[in-house]
Amino acid sequence: MDGETVVYGCIKDCVPSREAEERLRINRSVIEELPPLESWPLISREMFGCPARSLLLNGPHTEVVHFGAAYQGIEYEWELWLREFEAVLARMYWVSATVHLETELAGTHSFHWDSAGDCHRPGGTAPRVRCEWSHES
Repeated sequence: MDGETVVYGCIKDCVPSREAEERLRINRSVIEELPPLESWPLISREMFGCPARSLLLNGPHTEVVHFGAAYQGIEYEWELWLREFEAVLARMYWVSATVHLETELAGTHSFHWDSAGDCHRPGGTAPRVRCEWSHES
């Protein structure tokens, strides 16, 4: 892999059926507004996969937005990457988010965000992150 770092994860939202369309529309628009890959941003719209609609149409259900990208040495700009990711989260509806950072030298780091109440709403309080580290020799 030659110093390649892989970042991947998901953003989950437990959507009440009466709010589903609006919440999904807002979350999709946040992702669509991200810069394109050609402009070399740390976080681009192409790294996200956003469902058109969950298969579970009745009652509350979990919507999952997944993402992933490979970088060269992103761990050197990791604090900036996290700030940009949290700026995306600040504009979305979500219950939890997880990011995995896999590096050749420093092992795997997992970062988790949990909403304070039933869900985070756009413009809500800043999310708190916790990190777990594992390294295989």
